[in-house]
Amino acid sequence: MLRGLVQYRELVWALALKELRIRYKRSSLGFLWALLNPLLMMLILTAVFSTVMRIPVKNYAVFLISALLPWTFFSQALTYSAESIVGNGELLKKVAVPKAVFPVAAVISNSINFALSLIPLVLILLLLRFPFHLSWLWMPIPFIALVLFTMGCGFFFAAANVYYRDVSHIVQLLLSAWFYLSPVIYSLDFVPARFQPFFKLNPMLYLLNGFRDVIYYGALPSWHLVAASLLLGGVALLLGFGIFARYQDSFVFYV
Repeated sequence: MLRGLVQYRELVWALALKELRIRYKRSSLGFLWALLNPLLMMLILTAVFSTVMRIPVKNYAVFLISALLPWTFFSQALTYSAESIVGNGELLKKVAVPKAVFPVAAVISNSINFALSLIPLVLILLLLRFPFHLSWLWMPIPFIALVLFTMGCGFFFAAANVYYRDVSHIVQLLLSAWFYLSPVIYSLDFVPARFQPFFKLNPMLYLLNGFRDVIYYGALPSWHLVAASLLLGGVALLLGFGIFARYQDSFVFYV
């Protein structure tokens, strides 16, 4: 996979940029939506959970967006990855390229979106006079783990969607349920003790908490959290790509 991606790196980059252009095509605000989407979602959720439901968290807006941004990256990248092979079916029939470039390009395009979404995060911190911590320098580590995990899931669902087109709809339902089962609008401390073992089975708990530790708490993630995140990402990538590679030669007959 790595050899193919390096060889076709220009194609990967071109596909990533194409996805971004298509996403914001004929939009008056264009790439500004990458800034506005997480900002508007944060405002809505903050209004509901800090005012109406009154979750007792200081600087709840920062607490929320520190996990909302990586979650948004994961959900959007997974959605686009799942559609990547089917959506490029005509190209696959005409050009012999490694099939892996399409899910990878989907993840890269959303990585660019994630980078842009850090701008409203910085603005919010400045507005609320929330301190910037040196722990921000550690952010690439949880992001690498999240990218590995997202890519692994993306490979699996991209392959499954070739044979069963219902998969793209299932992914949307899965992400909706997964959002509320993940520590985005709350932390694990808010979950009753008897349910916490169940919530600890959720890989997003470890992947998102790394970002919250760095941004909100201003602390370096513990070594076991880092190890768990990277292990989850690595295992997901190996399993996802293993399934993808096994069936990729027959994709052209089903797209």
